[in-house]
Amino acid sequence: MTSESSSGKFYQSWAGRRGVLLIALALAIASLVSPALAVEAVRKVSVVSFGLFGDQGVFRREATGAAEIVAGRFGNGPVSVKYNSKTGGAATIETLATSLQAAANGMDANNDVLFVILTSHGSPDGLAVKAGRLSQTLTPSRLAGMLARTGVRHKVVVISACYSGAFIPRLANPDVLVITAADAEHPSFGCEDRAKWTYFGDAFFNIALRRAGNLNDAFAVARALVRKREQRERFTPSNPLMAGGANVQPLLVARP
Repeated sequence: MTSESSSGKFYQSWAGRRGVLLIALALAIASLVSPALAVEAVRKVSVVSFGLFGDQGVFRREATGAAEIVAGRFGNGPVSVKYNSKTGGAATIETLATSLQAAANGMDANNDVLFVILTSHGSPDGLAVKAGRLSQTLTPSRLAGMLARTGVRHKVVVISACYSGAFIPRLANPDVLVITAADAEHPSFGCEDRAKWTYFGDAFFNIALRRAGNLNDAFAVARALVRKREQRERFTPSNPLMAGGANVQPLLVARP
């Protein structure tokens, strides 16, 4: 009986030491892995969405709907939506700069993602801003300056407008993904006053992004849908474009 008791005490002591060693090993491994996981866990996707042309309600509805979809698929950060109407509104060049900076102030500049959505009429010179009697043009160079001043490294900019490809040379780089409804030489379609979406907005946000796991797949689906619709209605192809963003795309994996 004495022999059995000693043996039992030895086993318990050995088991206890083994448990302590396993816990210590687990904590050591966790200390190596957890920083990367922590970054993933806390990464925010902040959304700033502007409907810039107030004379047609489609831009208000598209800015609102697109922000909601993006936040639902990718976001865990704040969402800022502004739009104009025929009598006025808060979506001006100045308020866009303020909203971008406000979003940036609450972000981790090196790890979070700033997702910008702009919807309006466009020309080779830039985006039309119309709020009551106020009329402005947001140029590619001015938008590039606003984005640079935020100090946020990783950005996505989606521009739903005619000739919006004109923004790509000034904005796109490995840290900035730019998606446009058209190239720099063609109009896009679907900006009727009572419409809920433009052609591109419907294809990209309302259909493709609700299902796709990443922006690249969503764009491929949207581009095909837009082309098919334009061909059916015998419109000149708008040629949606996607450029830059090699460092951004891995950070944006949609929720199931």
